[in-house]
Amino acid sequence: MTLRILVVGAGIAGLSAARALRLAGYRPDVVEELPASMLPSAGIYLPGNASRALRQLGLDAPLRPLGDLIFRQVFLDARGRSLFEMDVAGLWAGVGESRALSRADLQQVLLTGVGGEVRYDTAVKELEIFDGAAKVEFSDGSVAEYDLVIGADGRRSTIRAKAGLGGAAVPTGQIVYRSVVSGGPPLSDWTALLGRRSSFTAMPMGGRRLYCYADETAPDTPNPADPRAHLRTIFGSFGGPVPAILAALENVSVARTDEVVLDSWHRGPVLLVGDAAHATAPTLSQGAAMSFEDAVVLGAELKRSGGDVPAALQAYEARRRPRCGAVRDRTRERDRTRDVPPALRDPMLRRRGLRIFADHYRPLVPPA
Repeated sequence: MTLRILVVGAGIAGLSAARALRLAGYRPDVVEELPASMLPSAGIYLPGNASRALRQLGLDAPLRPLGDLIFRQVFLDARGRSLFEMDVAGLWAGVGESRALSRADLQQVLLTGVGGEVRYDTAVKELEIFDGAAKVEFSDGSVAEYDLVIGADGRRSTIRAKAGLGGAAVPTGQIVYRSVVSGGPPLSDWTALLGRRSSFTAMPMGGRRLYCYADETAPDTPNPADPRAHLRTIFGSFGGPVPAILAALENVSVARTDEVVLDSWHRGPVLLVGDAAHATAPTLSQGAAMSFEDAVVLGAELKRSGGDVPAALQAYEARRRPRCGAVRDRTRERDRTRDVPPALRDPMLRRRGLRIFADHYRPLVPPA
């Protein structure tokens, strides 16, 4: 059956969905509100289940030369003393490699997977659902009808609002800081230092660069005017590799994290995927992985249903909800653990941290 499909959003979730749809025999339209020149900055960490889903999408080969493989996660206290270590390669054995790389490089791989066919500078102005189809008016004035509209436009999704599937994302109270550092200290492991309601993580991402991710729980604090100076204030007393990284910091991006929790991810022929449907704080590095898995399952269910969109969307949501809900619950648990006062948290993590943190990932070892 030939379906008219629109994917709204050409980020990780949208391009992954478009790739899965192409593999299932469909040729979706893909639109993106931003211009093509807006490449993502900073880096990204992909755990083993993300690599497995990319393999299922046929995108593992172009990914192999990119970034650095991560074999171990090292957790330290704020002074740089050991808390525990996790054998990442062992945890994801038989599933996939864990890798840190440039977001721009990942974006290029995903674009290649859909043949680069994206209409940039094109927003959805109006969306009308009728008789099992959707009428879409675009910002350039054009109008088209679709059998399936996929909202992959992130945690601030406009498709979510236009389809009546939910309101704004809910802030978690965290502020996150991301940067790519050249000329920093040599680092071979994913390394996190846990402070008081704050953490600083760095990892090698290829090309002698480090991807750095820091966060703090500060619900009532405005975003800092000078993020680099603020990081030096918040993490200036940290030990380990942090002082050398802070000295090498240049550009720092700032964002507040939020959650999206919805009663339903689809209405009629409109489906939300990725962060538009189930965003969480990035604590477990599962945002991209969940988007890749969403794409794999969506393609499989559309193919299994023979193009029966209502049946496919019902089956898709039934499969994905428990897994994405588990990620949200474990993300909240990890954040609560991080925010326990260090005098109580650090001795507990030295005793049981490996078991607690590894258990956050074990439900994701089986396929989606």
